[in-house]
Amino acid sequence: VSDASGCSMIALLHTGAAKFSQNLFPRARQAVCSLLPAGVLKEYSSIISRKLASHGFGASMAAMSSFPPQRYHYFLVLDFEATCDKPQIHPQEIIEFPILKLNGRTMEIESTFHMYVQPVVHPQLTPFCTELTGIIQGMVDGQPSLQQVLERVDEWMAKEGLLDPSVKSIFVTCGDWDLKVMLPGQCQYLGLPVADYFKQWINLKKAYSFAMGSWPKNGLLDMNKGLNLQHIGRPHSGIDDCKNIANIMKTLAHRGFIFKQTSKPF
Repeated sequence: VSDASGCSMIALLHTGAAKFSQNLFPRARQAVCSLLPAGVLKEYSSIISRKLASHGFGASMAAMSSFPPQRYHYFLVLDFEATCDKPQIHPQEIIEFPILKLNGRTMEIESTFHMYVQPVVHPQLTPFCTELTGIIQGMVDGQPSLQQVLERVDEWMAKEGLLDPSVKSIFVTCGDWDLKVMLPGQCQYLGLPVADYFKQWINLKKAYSFAMGSWPKNGLLDMNKGLNLQHIGRPHSGIDDCKNIANIMKTLAHRGFIFKQTSKPF
């Protein structure tokens, strides 16, 4: 392929970039790159990047072309912290409620929901709970009840466009406990309904085991170690755990892994 013909290919993509879908463009880009001489590639990349930016693609071009598209528009990373002790207290109550909205195309965090929750059955946190989670009594005293927080979650979901039927999103947790046991159990105890969007999720431990071929016995710590990632923040902080989950997901996606629902339908 001559430089002239290579430049003709560049011009073709340059004039038609806006007509490519975000899924098709990386394939076309890869096909052309395989034919271009090395000397043309640098100029090609510069031209196409500028053209895509003018059509609103921006910096996401590299992200789109670096890993296959996911099945969901958004992943909602969630990790509860709850009242606890040794021996375990009953019922447990959610005291930290964090959600990260992860873009399924770029795998970047777009929005955060984070609230602490006032426990009502056992309003006084145990020393064990504070030591484990880092949550002190003053962080939950005077905070909204679970019912109020769930209402705020629904408002946030609506504001973020996540309740639109055309938008595919799914929750992601490190294990099944959060949405299979903790939330439905506390809602049942309090006589609260569980929104349908909490009834399907991806268990990151299962996704990791599918991708890497080994089960992460120690959860996030094992997954970070297996992917050579630095652990973010402190273990058992809900918001920090969410950040670790998001980082692990991004790394697996860049390796070509496609995330699928792991929970069984309710």
